[in-house]
Amino acid sequence: MTSIKDCEQYFEASFEKLELPEKHYEDIEFEECRFFDCNFSQTAFRNCKFTNCEFVRCNLSSMDLPNTRLFGVTFKETKLIGVDWAKANWPVFHLDFELDFDRCIMNDSSFFGLTLNELMLVECKLHDVDFREGNFAGSAMTYCDFTQSLFTRTNLRNVDFSESTGYAINVLNNEVEGARFSRHEALSLLESLGIVLVD
Repeated sequence: MTSIKDCEQYFEASFEKLELPEKHYEDIEFEECRFFDCNFSQTAFRNCKFTNCEFVRCNLSSMDLPNTRLFGVTFKETKLIGVDWAKANWPVFHLDFELDFDRCIMNDSSFFGLTLNELMLVECKLHDVDFREGNFAGSAMTYCDFTQSLFTRTNLRNVDFSESTGYAINVLNNEVEGARFSRHEALSLLESLGIVLVD
């Protein structure tokens, strides 16, 4: 597939090496579609739907998703810098949207206030990402770098942070019951309690 048009429906389509930065699309439905090595940086998808789609080695930095729905979407080795995920449409009757991010760069993005249970973040770079006031219960956030990311009034119950680094999570103003942390990195959690460790 070499082009995308407004108000179309695409099923089981494969898009490869599309260069469509800074475009604006509306009212498109993608189902079971795959995107390889595409550039949609600063592109807007308004009132669109992505269902059971996969993005591989794509550039989606600063992508805009006003009122767009995503379900069962996988991102692999993809750049997603500066994406405000809160602009998308997340129906309240869902808690788990089956989103999977694998080895992605997601710096300067925002998940502020979202409920995305069982979110999958594996080997991702997440510098300066806003997770405040969100509900990510039951998620897997493993082997990730959370340097300077924000967690305040965030539901992190039963989240797996194994082998992740760089997080600064205040255990007094976040829900962390049942969360799993690597032993060495978990020492950073004590800083929020004013505890000083000595050898």
